[in-house]
Amino acid sequence: MEQIIQTVYNWVWSPALVAICLLAGLYFSIGTRFVQVRRFREMARLLFSTDKTQKTGITSFQAFSMALSGRVGTGNIVGVATAIGFGGPGAIIIAFFGAGSAFVEATLAQVFKEDHNGQFRGGPAYYIENGLRSPFFGAFFAVLAALACGVFLPPVQCNGIALSCSRAFGVAPWVIGVVVAVLIALVIIGGVKRIANVAQIVAPVMAVIYILLSIVVLVINYRIVPDVFLQMLRGAVGLNEVGGALIGSTIAWGVKRGIYSNEAGQGTGPIVAAAAKVSHPVKQGLVQAFSVYIDTLLVCTATAMMILACRTYNIVDTVEQTASGAVVTYLQQNPDAPLGEPGVFYTTGALGTVVGQRTGDMIISIALFFFAFTTIMAYYYYAETNLVYIFNRWRRRIFKKHPEKLDELERADMHFGDNRGEKIVIWILRIGTISAVFLGSLVGSGLVWTIGDIGVGAMAWINIIAILLLSRKAFKALRSYERQKKEGKDPMFDPKEIGVEGADFWESR
Repeated sequence: MEQIIQTVYNWVWSPALVAICLLAGLYFSIGTRFVQVRRFREMARLLFSTDKTQKTGITSFQAFSMALSGRVGTGNIVGVATAIGFGGPGAIIIAFFGAGSAFVEATLAQVFKEDHNGQFRGGPAYYIENGLRSPFFGAFFAVLAALACGVFLPPVQCNGIALSCSRAFGVAPWVIGVVVAVLIALVIIGGVKRIANVAQIVAPVMAVIYILLSIVVLVINYRIVPDVFLQMLRGAVGLNEVGGALIGSTIAWGVKRGIYSNEAGQGTGPIVAAAAKVSHPVKQGLVQAFSVYIDTLLVCTATAMMILACRTYNIVDTVEQTASGAVVTYLQQNPDAPLGEPGVFYTTGALGTVVGQRTGDMIISIALFFFAFTTIMAYYYYAETNLVYIFNRWRRRIFKKHPEKLDELERADMHFGDNRGEKIVIWILRIGTISAVFLGSLVGSGLVWTIGDIGVGAMAWINIIAILLLSRKAFKALRSYERQKKEGKDPMFDPKEIGVEGADFWESR
């Protein structure tokens, strides 16, 4: 079974996907004239703005917090360590271009969103169907996302929690799995409103506390901070560990961990972006680009700089298989760091140099718990939205083939508040997600990360191609937004003005 999983993984994460992720991020940044830089102030301002004329949807800050929940997870603590271990320090800088991808996909999610039973639903499945007029690939993405976010990705987060807490507090991993599963159940049963309410408190607060802890570590090691910055910059342009391997395994590790951490281009971020109530899609595009900054340039960079400053990491050079086993050589080696999977140990080791190893383990474990917990909440919402998409497209097919059943289904809607079958499917998803969370505490971390990578990679393939094909619509929306800003107006979106078809929600306003 593991061999099959590894084969699928190698096929999904081919050099072609690594290249398209990098080039797409660069293309979107150029196409928007580096909107993630030009509109930085506006990104922060828009966090707390919302369209009060709309009763449906959640606020921009709640959407930001939910997106931040999805972006800030084990990837920021475990994934950053892995990126350094296999991709060198420059793997952190490469993720910057993800903000361009995040802007484009979030803007498209808003353009093609739908109002469904008092909630906004949207994301790649919706803009693939409505923007590219391809229901088949929209449904294909929805199936992948429902499986990946509901089954494959939650175990990765719980696995990180279980391993870290087991080491720090001596609690059996399965006990941690039960606790996390119960807490997740209490949140996701409340739907998007409860998820948003929890996320808007926990995610920003934990991010701030974690960054402050990192600053303390860097202040203590202030003399070598400039050298750490140089390491990261040299690594980004290939002047040290990653030199000459632009499409090789080194950059591949950095890109994979970058997508895993900030979700840019993966197709999950736009799902929550569509839920926000705004007067113009670009507003939410800017907010989502800002969440990538928080994730990559603050939380991820805080982790990376702690590890690099304290030198609690290994950098793998070569792995040679011999008769007696694998022989690993390192470009950088810390004798106290594990020689196997990097995992969370680099980060706990860095903090441990300041507060002691035991205390460092506990602090990082608590941070990882909250980061990963909120990420699982976001994953569930991603899966639910795509499951709703699949179910409602299936209902439409029934209407077309059996119009005589329309009255029966409408009566069910009136009695249950929404479709009874949809509720049953959502409850099956909830049970499946909760079970997957528990199982994540029992499975080895290497296998869990590999399965998660397959889910992320498959979604990224479809989403990156889709947003490349639709990117001109996002660029037009940005020009419309900036033109109205220059005129001193609060931008309002009119899809007909820029020649965008399929934006039914905006056309009906």
